[in-house]
Amino acid sequence: MLETLAEIVVVLVALLHGYFLVLEMFLWDKPAGLKAFGQSKERAAATRVLAANQGLYNGFIAAGLLWGAFQGPAGHGFKVFFLSCVVVAGVYGAATASRKILYVQALPGLLGLLLVVLAH
Repeated sequence: MLETLAEIVVVLVALLHGYFLVLEMFLWDKPAGLKAFGQSKERAAATRVLAANQGLYNGFIAAGLLWGAFQGPAGHGFKVFFLSCVVVAGVYGAATASRKILYVQALPGLLGLLLVVLAH
């Protein structure tokens, strides 16, 4: 049961990072992106390339988590590594950009990491 819950959370965190990819790479300067990140059209236009790069990294996180999830028990190391990356990035983002990142990114990542470790 714990293994199944861990896998579900890993996939949900991966999907969340896939959503971040879409927001940052494709919707950054569109109404959904402007609202999600609370910024003006002018600022979004000035930072679009940086956001796209950030989105690409979130895509790599999502891919790594899905790779680990689909490997079954052999993917344990992938899941631990990529969830650890999620937590570190979330804590850094919360400290440097917005406290909201702690709850939206770091907390789900930490929950997934704890479940994966406990289920192993």
